[in-house]
Amino acid sequence: MSDWPDRRLIDLFGIRHPILQAPMAGASGVALAVAVSRAGGLGALPCALLSPEEAQAQVEAFRQAAGGPLNLNFFCHTPPTPDLAAEAAWMAALSPYYAELGLDPEAPRPAATRAPFDDAFCALVETTRPEVVSFHFGLPTAGLLARVRASGARVISSATTVEEAVWLAERGCDAVIAMGFEAGGHRASFLTDDMSAQPGTFALVPQIVDAVDLPVIAAGGVADGRGVAAALALGAAGVQVGTAYLRSPESLVPDFHRQALAAARDDGTAVTNLFTGRPARGISNRLMAEIGPMSAAATPFPTAAGALAPLRSARPGPDFSNMWAGQGAALARESGAEDVTLALARDGLARLARLSGRPRPA
Repeated sequence: MSDWPDRRLIDLFGIRHPILQAPMAGASGVALAVAVSRAGGLGALPCALLSPEEAQAQVEAFRQAAGGPLNLNFFCHTPPTPDLAAEAAWMAALSPYYAELGLDPEAPRPAATRAPFDDAFCALVETTRPEVVSFHFGLPTAGLLARVRASGARVISSATTVEEAVWLAERGCDAVIAMGFEAGGHRASFLTDDMSAQPGTFALVPQIVDAVDLPVIAAGGVADGRGVAAALALGAAGVQVGTAYLRSPESLVPDFHRQALAAARDDGTAVTNLFTGRPARGISNRLMAEIGPMSAAATPFPTAAGALAPLRSARPGPDFSNMWAGQGAALARESGAEDVTLALARDGLARLARLSGRPRPA
């Protein structure tokens, strides 16, 4: 299966198939990255919930188990300034749930632990030398970015609009991920806060292809060979896939999340800021239904998560937990991640061959 009509990502990253595993913090780790790599895709390790030491241990574990290239992913947010009034408003919104579960709202709560890319993470990149470094929420400072590029890594980041894609291209990215509104997890937006105006994947991809002279990676709603073929037909050089891997045994999602994915419907997800303070798409649950998926009371990213931690501990399960997933969740199958990757490649190539009239790949 090497008859891809566009080899830009294959050659850029040194992979067999232009299929990137989405780096899903909290839902993916070494096992998933290894499985995708063994199938010829680009495995990824999300670092936002890890310390540099933990991330280095995961890189070493990946290198021992897989021979393919690796993508290390980092967040580029700016931690917010503490705001006692905002925190009090968020706790007031959650107070009925604290009362229901008999929790003390004045008790100490854990701090949210999503770390932005900094000097320590940059030193990790310089030490471990991943083939690819990807960023979410824009790019780091120019100095840090220069150090990443000097390490030899290819640099990619996500755009939710054409404007963001052009911004990334102007700052030297090697490829741009076109993240459509269908995509699961945190929206990658960094030049706009307006979720209502963001385009879907298959409107966004061709417009970014026209706007930047870089390989474009389609993300959002791609869960089988039909999505792969459609993305490449629109000019993308490859795809980034997340939700389709969540039902694999290699994913780290808990059982209640797996059960929700198995029962997913096309209208079963929404963009919400309740769980971290930043818009992200996930499967709708009790908290989203009762408060509304978007709330002005939620404190800025990532602090909103801290107030929810006691609720999740007191009642484990779907009520107060984020279950990130894209609009294609119903297309996800319970299968190993290596098999998922191979099926995406095989079926995508077969559909592309039919579209072009070329002989179907063996």
